[in-house]
Amino acid sequence: MFIIALTGGIASGKTTVGQMLARKGAYVICSDQLAREVVRKGEPAWSDIVGHFGEGVLDPDGEIDRKRLADIVFADADERVFLEKATHPRIFQRMADILREIDADTGGEAIAVLDIPLLVEARAGGMFDCNLVVDAPPQLQVGRLKDDRGSSEEEAWSRINAQVSREDRLACADFVIRNEGTLQNLQDEVDKAWEAVVALARKAGQEGG
Repeated sequence: MFIIALTGGIASGKTTVGQMLARKGAYVICSDQLAREVVRKGEPAWSDIVGHFGEGVLDPDGEIDRKRLADIVFADADERVFLEKATHPRIFQRMADILREIDADTGGEAIAVLDIPLLVEARAGGMFDCNLVVDAPPQLQVGRLKDDRGSSEEEAWSRINAQVSREDRLACADFVIRNEGTLQNLQDEVDKAWEAVVALARKAGQEGG
């Protein structure tokens, strides 16, 4: 199995790229979905979070209020580190479990894409067969956060600046997908990256065989 890490800054377009790659035949695993699962009420990470931050981060149903928690951790680097330590190992464990299932179901012939927004922050860039980075100019990210998520200018910049720099993210890339134009432009970028990835996977398979 050939495993790709897909990453990019907030509002860079990772979700859309993941959907495009899935239509190409990739098995896409979204870490954000897994992050939601590991903090559900009653899960160990839920207990760790509530024990640390208090019940003020819960919604009326007792689930984690993700926006309220995000407001806290994006304003305090130490709190963000705590949250990452509480969730990242559990997210990666679930990813590993899913990958084993895919590998068994496909006889090792699959191309799997792991959507990992904090790939560089987690120092996981060297764990995979190749890294795809979705890149967009920061000002464009700000506009998307304001238009799509209702963020203020200050909130948008705070979230962008809380992540690793654009330069550091690009430095870990084997392939870069630029997302600063139309949806068709993005599709063209994905098409080119997919061709390169498939060629790389075939070469790895031949060498492995």
